[in-house]
Order: sequence, then C-alpha cells, then structure tokens
Amino acid sequence: MDVMIVGAGVGGLTLALELHQAGFQPRVFEAAPEIKPVGVGITLLPHCVKVLTELGLQDRLSQAGISTRESAFFNRFGQLIYRESTGRDAGYEWPQIQIHRADLQMALLDAFRERVGADRLHTGWKCVAIEQSGTGVAASFCEPSTGEMYPPQQADIAVGCDGLHSAVRSQLHPNEGDPRYSGVNMWRGVTRWKPYLGGSCYVRAGWLTPGKMVIYPIRNSIDDHGRQLINWVAEVTTPQYKRRDWNRPGRIDDFIAAFDDWHFDWLDVPAMIRAADAILEFPMVDQDPLPWWTKGCVTLLGDAAHPMVPRGSNGAGQAILDARSLSRALVREPTPSAALAAYERERLPATTAIVQRNRQNPPDAILREVYERTGDRPFHTIGDVISNEELAAISDSYKVVAGYDRRSLHQ
Repeated sequence: MDVMIVGAGVGGLTLALELHQAGFQPRVFEAAPEIKPVGVGITLLPHCVKVLTELGLQDRLSQAGISTRESAFFNRFGQLIYRESTGRDAGYEWPQIQIHRADLQMALLDAFRERVGADRLHTGWKCVAIEQSGTGVAASFCEPSTGEMYPPQQADIAVGCDGLHSAVRSQLHPNEGDPRYSGVNMWRGVTRWKPYLGGSCYVRAGWLTPGKMVIYPIRNSIDDHGRQLINWVAEVTTPQYKRRDWNRPGRIDDFIAAFDDWHFDWLDVPAMIRAADAILEFPMVDQDPLPWWTKGCVTLLGDAAHPMVPRGSNGAGQAILDARSLSRALVREPTPSAALAAYERERLPATTAIVQRNRQNPPDAILREVYERTGDRPFHTIGDVISNEELAAISDSYKVVAGYDRRSLHQ
C-alpha cells in the first residue's frame, strides 16, 4: 500500500516510522524547503513515550532531554499547593520526558532517513489540492516561493499531517471558520539557568489573572557551570492577540509586568525571563472538534485533525497516538478506506474529549481552584483551602481523559 504523508512534523514523521515498522514504504511531502531545528520545549508523557519506545527511540530522547521526576503546583507567592511524582517515579513503565522540540524533531528525522530512506522525504513541496481517484488519491504540489507546480503524485491514501494551518483540513472543511480564542495569550522562551528544585521538576504557578507560568528543564549540563536549558511559558488573560504562528517573535514588555514580583526562594522568575535566548508569542486557540476527519482515502492526523488549547502538555502526544492507531488500522483492516474509518472511530472521540477538557479542566485547574478559594491571597496551610484528595482527583481525572492513567496504560 502506498501512503502519502503531507507534513514532516512530529505526527507525520512518527506515522512514517510506524508505517515502516509495519512493512510499508511511505512518502512524506513537506512544504518547508529545509527541516530545521526550531521551537522550544515539549512534554512527552508516558503514553506517547511508550509508542516512541516501541520505535526504538527512548534512549536517544532520554539522553537529549530530561526525565521529569515530579510535577509541582505553586501560587504566585511561591507557596507549594500540590506535588506529585511523574513517569517512572510514579510507577509507570515509561518516563515522562521534557525535551527541546528541535531535539525530538531531529531524532525522528534521523530515524526516518536511516530506516525509510532520505529519498522518501520531499521538502519544498507545498500541498495545493488532493483529489479522489478511482484507485486512491491524486495530490497536487507546488514550490512554495515560486508557485511552480510539481508533477501530480498518486497514492492509495493521503494523510494530512500539515499542522495548524493544514491545507488538507481546509480542503475537507472549507467553511470551518476562524480559530476560537480562549482569551489567554502566551509567550514562550528558553533560558540558560541553574537547576531549581532538584533539576527535574515540572512547575505550574499562579493563575491566568494576573499571570500563570509553566516552567521545566529540557536539557542538562549545557555548560561548564552545570546550568540547564529551562523552558518557560507565560500566560496572561488579554483580549489582544495575533494570528497563531508557533515561530512568531514576542516582546518581553508585553507581559513581564505580571511576573515582576515573582522572586521565590527557589527561582527568580523575572530574572529568568529576562535572560531568555529568544521569546515567541502564541495565542491559546483551538478549533471546535470536527464531525469527521476522513473522506474516501484522505484523512487528518495531529494538529491538522484536532488543534487544542495547549494546557494539558498533550498536543504532540496525541499526534503520536494518532500515528500508532492509524498504522495498526492499516495493518488490520482489509481495505484502505476501512482502515481510515476504523482509525477515525478510535481517535476522533478520544481527541474531542481532550479538546473540550483542555478548555475547562486541564491539570492546571488546580491553580484556578486555589486562586478562587483564596481570593488570590497567600494561605497559611494549603489544607485550610483544599484537601490533598481533591487536588489529586483533579490531576488524576485528566490523566484518564487523556489516556495516560497507569491503569489503562499498563493493560
């Protein structure tokens, strides 16, 4: 079976590796003229690390990133609200890995070139249209800068893995409308900084008014001073935002005021922000879940299928789970169309639930509860505000929805 993958991001390359492992020889078409190591930090939760482990990538990813041992929640005064173990420290067979997106991308790309073959990756090919044919699909591509058309490409199926601005999704759903803005804008950066809280802690702090931070290390021992590369995300409620673009530069003066007094005994937050190598800006947007992804022998995967508000550390992970599901369906089902239908039946309801949960009650709902119950004031003891059992229930319920609770993952 000839599988055409549109997009060489995390989802597209993972799908290609899954298909190759299953005995297929997929082709990948990427609009960018060159795949460069860009971006900031990303979280690989145990459910997607399980998939990447089965692809033989865990050792490389663990060496490049950091296996997080715990997740901790603080208010904006630096007071600890809740702490829980993560990954293997929480009893999982697989770690939780915090890694630079570029390191993940390069690991997938190197594996693709070694296993599938560099000649199966076509860069500088922008998808223009995909049409159903009697024997599969026919795709049209052009050179992005000149618009020069390439020869049409035929395949048994085509998978749109082309991200937030998916041309394949737009063709399948031309009247979908604009993204839904959550009311929160975020700024992201990486900073060379000394380890905090033991060097393997994923931190969420504050709340969206006046501001919330997500902070975690993504590379170890980056210099002779033993510093780490720290990924941080600043989130602020604001009506102002710009069109979504993961690579849009941001300005520190647009958000630093919300964090200027965050001088904790374990981290000087404004100093860390000001020392960032670069800052990117991105609105927290998603799309309403689609009623369907598949038409004939064309389907969607990852952000092209289910863009979600990035509040559950789960976007790339769900793309990786999509890839495994689709690959298995293509092996199991008798025809390409039956396989795509089976894949959609499995993954569309699961990801729809996550999109909706990320809007209302992601793990950082813990911070919202404490913010509302204290009136954004320091507390004497957290037990006076909320019980540990209630905090654990908020966290654990999200794991069930997202598919990485220990019970279901180890079945």
